[in-house]
Amino acid sequence: MTSKEDLAVKKKKGHLGLSNSFHYTLMVLPGYIWLFMFSIVPMVGIVMAFQDYNPSKGWFGSPWVGMKWFKYLTVIPDAKRALVNTLIIAIAKVILNIIIPLVFALLLNEVKNMKFKKTVQTIVYLPHFVSWVILANIITNILGANGIFNTVRSAFGATDTVLPMTIPGIFRQLLIGTDVWKEFGYNAVIYLAALTGISPSLYEAAAIDGASRWKRVWHITIPGLVPTIVLLTTLAMGNVLNAGFDQVFNMYNQLVIETGDIIDTYVYRVGITNMQFSLATAAGLFKSVVSFVLVVTSYVCAYKFADYKIF
Repeated sequence: MTSKEDLAVKKKKGHLGLSNSFHYTLMVLPGYIWLFMFSIVPMVGIVMAFQDYNPSKGWFGSPWVGMKWFKYLTVIPDAKRALVNTLIIAIAKVILNIIIPLVFALLLNEVKNMKFKKTVQTIVYLPHFVSWVILANIITNILGANGIFNTVRSAFGATDTVLPMTIPGIFRQLLIGTDVWKEFGYNAVIYLAALTGISPSLYEAAAIDGASRWKRVWHITIPGLVPTIVLLTTLAMGNVLNAGFDQVFNMYNQLVIETGDIIDTYVYRVGITNMQFSLATAAGLFKSVVSFVLVVTSYVCAYKFADYKIF
């Protein structure tokens, strides 16, 4: 083939590649537009964290105050309380939403009845799709004065009424437990999908060598799930300061604000209710920066210790 023919073939391939990529670009264009309009453009508001923002003066007329609001966040008790609550609730959720789905997936994987297995898998997965607005109302009604919880207690002879949603010492555990119940099915399905990628020949060889079921799980199944565990842990690390605004906002009240208030609800209360826009922006920016650092750190650790690579 001559050089001219080679050039013609390359040009043809180039045009075909451009045509194919153009269609793909058109397909994802709405997503790019949505990302730009609702994620990129609003980032201009970050400047409020460094201003004494006044809506009447706008971003260009409000005076600059530097790091004033960030320093203020370090001394006010409400912000410290929100940070501590966020860390406790979020870290507990991250750990339990990694361990419990893994154990559940390993147990369900041992079930031989496929119809029962798929039924259980579907049932535990369904709560993931239910909004916290709905679930919070259901939980509130169950634990309310006339709910199932107190009705059962009355049937066993209890004469008092207990409202767990208003007890600070119980509310935090209630947030963690209900979130794990709602979300563990999602990660369990991911683990079950990863289990199908482990070669059955490994289990057959181990069985021939006399390995027990526990040893097969420990030396074959769990090592085969390590990449998935690393991925889910890496993704979860970015949520260490995200304790679940929609859940907490729909479940907490003034009686449990001491143990239930998190950074997101604090930002909402300060920014929307009290209209302290600069302070709320500073708190939100602090959370975003820390989350970004945690995501980068978790990826570096995954790359270094688990040989996990995205690209």
